Amino acid sequence: MDSSALNSPDLQRFLNQEKEKAMVNEMVAKLTSVCWDKCITSTPGNKFSSSESACLSNCAQRFMDMTMIIMKRVQSMQ
Repeated sequence: MDSSALNSPDLQRFLNQEKEKAMVNEMVAKLTSVCWDKCITSTPGNKFSSSESACLSNCAQRFMDMTMIIMKRVQSMQ
């Protein structure tokens, strides 16, 4: 592969898309881990209790809100 192929717009677009996918996967894994540890305090049955469901929902929403705040702050610094 020559060096011009490494600098092609298509390759750069592909690499950026793959980075974004990796970041989303990492965020989902972190969210799952944090919220699970916080909200599921006993061995889960075949469905979550109403308090566990509410906790998971609130935790995920707070996590997403904070992620958006951080992303906006980082973008404003650039």
